[in-house]
Amino acid sequence: MEKVDVTIVGAGVVGLAVAHTFANAGQSVVVLERNASFGQEVSSRNSEVIHAGIYYPAGSLKAKLCVEGKELLYAYCEKFSIPHQRIGKMIVATCEEEEDVLDGILKKAQNNGVHDLIWQSKEDLQNKEPLVKATKALFSPSTGIIDTHSLMRSFLRSLENHGGFLSAKTRLERVSLVPDGFLIEADNEGELYSFESQILVNAAGLGAQTVAHSINGFDPALIPPLYLCKGNYFTLSGKSPFNHLIYPVPEKSGAGLGIHATLDLAGQTRFGPDTEYISAENYDVMEERRPLFEEAIRRYYPALGSMKLNPGYVGVRPKLQSPTSTFHDFVIQDSSVHHIPGLVHLFGIESPGLTSCLAIGKHVFNQVKG
Repeated sequence: MEKVDVTIVGAGVVGLAVAHTFANAGQSVVVLERNASFGQEVSSRNSEVIHAGIYYPAGSLKAKLCVEGKELLYAYCEKFSIPHQRIGKMIVATCEEEEDVLDGILKKAQNNGVHDLIWQSKEDLQNKEPLVKATKALFSPSTGIIDTHSLMRSFLRSLENHGGFLSAKTRLERVSLVPDGFLIEADNEGELYSFESQILVNAAGLGAQTVAHSINGFDPALIPPLYLCKGNYFTLSGKSPFNHLIYPVPEKSGAGLGIHATLDLAGQTRFGPDTEYISAENYDVMEERRPLFEEAIRRYYPALGSMKLNPGYVGVRPKLQSPTSTFHDFVIQDSSVHHIPGLVHLFGIESPGLTSCLAIGKHVFNQVKG
């Protein structure tokens, strides 16, 4: 029977970063992906922002892996010519109450080791972003944007150059525990096949809980519930009115960062995402949410014209935070929890998963090889 060192389920940006990490360490790696190509779900439906590590509780995985991952990602982009830009972002307060929120954001950022935030007075902001209405702002110079598709393609090229491969249109059917690891049974376009793997990494994103349930004998009590959170994006017609990314203060629930303005590398502005918990995956832009977008955007960009917004796209986030709960961290579950050597589950890898991808790869490698 065919044997490999490492099997990774899920070819999103995190799964491919993990694959790149193991392959570069001399491991034989196969990546199983249920879609026809890589990065078809969460990884291709986000804001493509490299986050600074500002918002997350000190000591959390999201904080630690985002701050570490940001530096690793910028270095990787420079080394392998991945299109990106340190464009910076403004976190804006539109009233006195929100200025107090900015104070809390600054303290949280400093607790996370992010010390480059710069206060912007109303006059400073007007000089840099004349069309933005705000009383005060924090400028994050280390926030950036990236071509996520080029990044994933680079990870895949690295995997293949080291002898690994991606098996697309492949669904994991079941996993059984064997003396040297795992017996993996998969379906590739109707053809069933099986192989053994010493290490199994579940990086299936929206499907991570389903993958965990497919492992014979795995305790279902260790599988956290999944909550699907839909985010709509609208794009702005014409030339961008902004020079930086523009973020309002985050939502009080912690479910999102508010309807913010981001730019892609071509200079187009897009607004979003909003947050809407749903019962099943749905990728239709909700046109009826346009008035909510316009109201939120005009708080910091009052010049928005009513005909300027166009339906963009939708992302669905694999949240562990329920609609009624507060912050929930990444769950990177290894043998210290489930007592199965070589098995790592990645649950709830939403934002800042893209920024953290290389740090997550390093973290997972150290968990099973360290």
